[in-house]
Amino acid sequence: MKKVFLLLIAMVVLFGFKESHLFKSRKINSVEINTIIKDSLLNVRALEIIESTNFFVFLTSNGNMGVVSIEESTKTDKNITYPIKVKSDSIVPNFRALAGNSKHGYGLSTGSPALLYKLDIGKDTIVYQENHPKAFYDSMDFWNDQEGIAIGDPTNDCISVIITRDGGETWKKLPCDSLPKAKEGEAAFAASDTNIAIVGDHTWVATGGKSSRILYSPNKGETWEVYNTPIVQGLETTGMYSIDFYDELNGFAIGGDYTKPDDNAANKIKTIDGGKTWDLVAQNENPGYRSCVQYIPNRAGKELIAIGFKGIDYSNDSGNSWKHLSDEGFYTIRFLNDSIAYAAGAGRISKLIFRE
Repeated sequence: MKKVFLLLIAMVVLFGFKESHLFKSRKINSVEINTIIKDSLLNVRALEIIESTNFFVFLTSNGNMGVVSIEESTKTDKNITYPIKVKSDSIVPNFRALAGNSKHGYGLSTGSPALLYKLDIGKDTIVYQENHPKAFYDSMDFWNDQEGIAIGDPTNDCISVIITRDGGETWKKLPCDSLPKAKEGEAAFAASDTNIAIVGDHTWVATGGKSSRILYSPNKGETWEVYNTPIVQGLETTGMYSIDFYDELNGFAIGGDYTKPDDNAANKIKTIDGGKTWDLVAQNENPGYRSCVQYIPNRAGKELIAIGFKGIDYSNDSGNSWKHLSDEGFYTIRFLNDSIAYAAGAGRISKLIFRE
């Protein structure tokens, strides 16, 4: 029996080793950029592709929403509904975060009062409001149809975390005694709505500023740990701006200092142990500051795209080296499949097609 057991283990290890080495990364050499919406007043950092539908949704800094049909997304005058004014009173919400479940989308504004809307065209309702003068929320996501999370800057001595367990109808803020204490000058950046990464029940939150760390929960926000990172930090403008995880072990974060966008020292880090430890990669190599990083789906955690107002970059070796694809600037990106993504920024929303 012992020999059979050992044989089974050997087969599993060998199979896993073989699979990982059989995968061959592509060499993407170019990106085709097709503008879907062009508007000088457009400023978008919150964009989501709605799973199991043919649409993506975005929210703007001036309180508008847009819905675009993916099938017709290269056309500029059909199957695009924009602008849709999110119902509000005297306050125009500056949206930086967007997430949803199978029933509704939810948009969260920055600044005080922080307003979290359940989005329902013509019947938008505020499901959470926070009037603390320091309230500033940065990012949100859902674990499943019932449970979701949003994070923001500290109002007391911890990062702000609000959670829903009833599909988004109500949200409650976690008390600081259940969260790691924030360090002086530690906050988060509302740059691309990618401060949160979720895989199953696992959650990683990237902070930034004078201290830039990882808040980790293995159980959908019930308990939390904190891990240090070697990314550049120490100033209010430094640290992680974006994080993504391919699976429970492999993750990547990017940032830098947006006031010095060409600096490429200590602005890219990766983990292979679920975020417990992080290593600097592509040290003193481009790209410099980027506001968003995403793993390309179904590429074994090898291929990533980083995007920012200084351009688009690609890695096919888990972030160890990078190729610059375009100088065209965007703030955030989401993938439809392994070759097509949608990106948004200042003045436009575009469809990106990556080609070998």
